Amino acid sequence: MDIVVCGAQVPFMSGGAELHMDNLVAALKDAGHRADLVKVPTAWDRERLFDSALAWRLLPIDADLVIATNFPSYFVQHPRKVVWLFHQHRPAYDLVDTNWSDFGSDDASLEAQRLLVDWDTIALEEARQVFTTSKLVASRLERFNGMASEPLYHPPPLFDRLHEGPFGDYVFCATRLEGNKRPLLLVDAMRYVGSPVKMVLAGKGHLDGELRARIVNRELEDRVSMPGFVSDDDLVELFAGALAVVYAPIEEDYGYVTLQAFRAGKPVITTEDSGGVLEWVEDGVTGLVTENSPEALGAAIESLASNKELARRMGAEARDRVASLSWGPVVDKLVAR
Repeated sequence: MDIVVCGAQVPFMSGGAELHMDNLVAALKDAGHRADLVKVPTAWDRERLFDSALAWRLLPIDADLVIATNFPSYFVQHPRKVVWLFHQHRPAYDLVDTNWSDFGSDDASLEAQRLLVDWDTIALEEARQVFTTSKLVASRLERFNGMASEPLYHPPPLFDRLHEGPFGDYVFCATRLEGNKRPLLLVDAMRYVGSPVKMVLAGKGHLDGELRARIVNRELEDRVSMPGFVSDDDLVELFAGALAVVYAPIEEDYGYVTLQAFRAGKPVITTEDSGGVLEWVEDGVTGLVTENSPEALGAAIESLASNKELARRMGAEARDRVASLSWGPVVDKLVAR
């Protein structure tokens, strides 16, 4: 079939969603389809939120099938539309009245939220089927829009390249350095680690400068390193050589870092409010789940630093948990007639 994958993107911003779209297109091509990715720029601020939704409504898409992904790409009109929902516009849903949202309890916010919920429900109900990336995304859709959906798990980027390695003297995290990923929490946790284990925090983002200043202020220069963006080759080796992976976003939709860590045979240390990450991390089995405090995270890191055999056992179980992930069943579901 001729298949168009529809996605939205803020210009100059790239992360897991963009990798997800690219990998979906590649998987569709591998399955013998002619596939292309169409992305429309969007703005996340409340005043311009509906502009891109309206733009998608007006776009002609000539294809046998469209697969819409993140907000507001699912506003595209097509007689055969399938939605694989990465997430809706969370600042208008579960993140209202938080540091990551410009929606509050004022009249303008409430009216914009009401309108968005109505628009979302109409656009999503047009789809022949709605899938989500995780049970968490499905539960939000049910909670706010009253719609049922099917979670559809898929392999993370670099899945075929990630491999096991030694349990070294550092914990690792690769993430965007943004507030919702809570890298500041990870840095602060190292103040409560007594063992000489270090942290490697890779990635780029708006918090880069603040993080580097915090490392100096906390006198953690010899404990925390920030290599910035790393190549795929380096990323694979950093996963392979880590003692464990520390990943503590707030209410993450899916969490590629978790699945990449598991594929590399590493346990994941996370927090009890990390969302979709908890669909994979089982406390004491494939990793450790703590309170969202520096003290608790530090204690969890310390426990694995002092017991590498435990890290090995949990890492082996984690690798088994993701062994069956593949793109074939995902494509089959999405293109089913």
